Amino acid sequence: MLTTFPRLMLDHARQRPDAAALREKEYGIWQTTSWSKLASLVRDLACGMAEAGLVAGQHVIVVGDNRPRLYASMLAVQSLGAVPVPLYQDAASSEFVFPINNAEVVFAVVENQEQVDKLLEIRDQCPRLARIWFDDPRGLRKYDQPGLGAIDALIEAGAARSHRDPGFFDTEVAKRRPDDVAAMFFTSGTTGNPKGVVHTHGSLLDRAQAGKDFDRLTEREEVLAYMPLAWIGQNIFSYAQWLACGYIVNCPESAATVTIDLKEVGPTYYFAPPRIFEGLLTTVMIRMEDASSLKRWLFQRCMTLARRVGPARLDGKPVSWIDRLKWRLGDLAIYGPLRNSLGFSRVRVAYTAGEAIGPDLFSFFRSIGVNLKQLYGSTETAVFVCLQPDHEARSDTVGVPIAGVQIKLADSGEILIKSPGLLKEYYKNPDATAEALTPDGWYHSGDAGFLDADGHLKIIDRHKDVGRLKGGPHDGAMFAPKYVENKLKFFPYIKEAVAFGDQRSVVCAFVNIDVEAVGNWAERRNLAYAGYADLAQRPEVYELIRDCVEQVNADLAMDDMLAGSQISRFLVLHKELDADDGEMTRTRKVKRGAIFEKYQVLVDALYAGKTEQFIETAVKFEDGRSGSVSATLRIGDAKTLPALKKAA
Repeated sequence: MLTTFPRLMLDHARQRPDAAALREKEYGIWQTTSWSKLASLVRDLACGMAEAGLVAGQHVIVVGDNRPRLYASMLAVQSLGAVPVPLYQDAASSEFVFPINNAEVVFAVVENQEQVDKLLEIRDQCPRLARIWFDDPRGLRKYDQPGLGAIDALIEAGAARSHRDPGFFDTEVAKRRPDDVAAMFFTSGTTGNPKGVVHTHGSLLDRAQAGKDFDRLTEREEVLAYMPLAWIGQNIFSYAQWLACGYIVNCPESAATVTIDLKEVGPTYYFAPPRIFEGLLTTVMIRMEDASSLKRWLFQRCMTLARRVGPARLDGKPVSWIDRLKWRLGDLAIYGPLRNSLGFSRVRVAYTAGEAIGPDLFSFFRSIGVNLKQLYGSTETAVFVCLQPDHEARSDTVGVPIAGVQIKLADSGEILIKSPGLLKEYYKNPDATAEALTPDGWYHSGDAGFLDADGHLKIIDRHKDVGRLKGGPHDGAMFAPKYVENKLKFFPYIKEAVAFGDQRSVVCAFVNIDVEAVGNWAERRNLAYAGYADLAQRPEVYELIRDCVEQVNADLAMDDMLAGSQISRFLVLHKELDADDGEMTRTRKVKRGAIFEKYQVLVDALYAGKTEQFIETAVKFEDGRSGSVSATLRIGDAKTLPALKKAA
């Protein structure tokens, strides 16, 4: 697509001036911004930023929830040839220091007092940071720090500049080219400092257009933007594709109202990582467990039919007229009301990505008529590498390469990708760029996988994490920790898992329970508990988790390659793994090395055959205070099975 984001915005404003571009829920009421109003807002913001000294090539950080004026700010920055750098709004202030200094940031646009406070806290560590503009003025009336101001004042200054020089904005937009840098996204930084992934207008819009064509998206779609803008997935769906398609992006009032807002909006195009779908299903199952026996019976009967008929119906496979009739009756009684209560009554296309999704979870949503599919991509590939076509959605693959994408496997099994959506470079990191991109344009994905007979891509694990067992009955067998962890997380009672086994004789695992699901399970059995740590160490909970582990082992025993990855021993951690404690990234990927170092005493206890182990762990509380939690953790054994051959 030979254009830029600001030009697309102006095209929509000319062609559909009164059509809705953005909606924001404020004080319980949806407020609409049309394309013409958006264009006017972007013009004033860009002129105001230019008046403040922003020039082409500079970086501007954007921090906050999805808000129309933050979207407009990114367009304004791009209009001047500068580069927006969205950062995670839930990050601690210390996590901002590296990206701000690495990108030599002078200007920042933030949502509210929380983000202002974070930037003021680290300002002495970021000497170039001169100007901070905020959207929501609540709580900031008496702040008088130099360089701090409201977006309202920026807009006012921009309007005056635009009045004095009416041609300035259009001239600036006309200068921009598709190969200009459009945005920079910092990676999760699982093994060190995050890397700045540099994308051009062309790379982002090419993939946005490819996704649009693949799923036949139009300006009539509605999207709910509730994931962080710093995550490339949300940025592509609610920014790049928004401008490529011209559909409506809806911004929730707050994180606490997302579920309600989802029902009110009824999006037609939906995107979420598996943990969101897991949470929705857990909520449904908890509600059903608390329902009357008649409702539970009806739900179970209808879901038995749905699992047999629903996916085949969505996949366009033959379904008998009697089953089709039964499904329609079930739709009237259960599936339709359920989709409506989840906010999925209008969903035409729903995608999940970021982690593997459990087959039961995947099947549940497709069974009730939600066209849930998987995709594969990354920050470096502008997301869209593989997508699942309608009628070819499977839980064990991530789809087929879409237009413009080539895939090949290195001799090591690593997936190599060539695509118009590849990053331009890692900012100020030529060594990392040279390591990721071959001279002839292939990107090292870092993932291990293969293309099946139908041309669908299957992902096994991160290439660097695939190891081998050493000694014991499975000496030399492949060990794929993420594959094992994902199988554990398919159970609603397990929120997170970390597996160990490379260069060891057996596999062991840490488990985080899902406190809502396990808590509900415990309450129905009249098991009293005094919080997460207490619940996690109940012997009944260990038996529950042991059953999950042994079901995973039975599944792994059927896999010739990974039968050796069965879990021999496990423990349930006394606290949830948390990004604030340095154990996970902001996108909830485990920092394997940091966890091993922090909990080495537990790893040693697992492999030493101990039955329990005391541990004390430093934690950071939500209010910013530091403290510690301690517990004596049980260590459980799990039954493993000899490798079995799948039935023919």
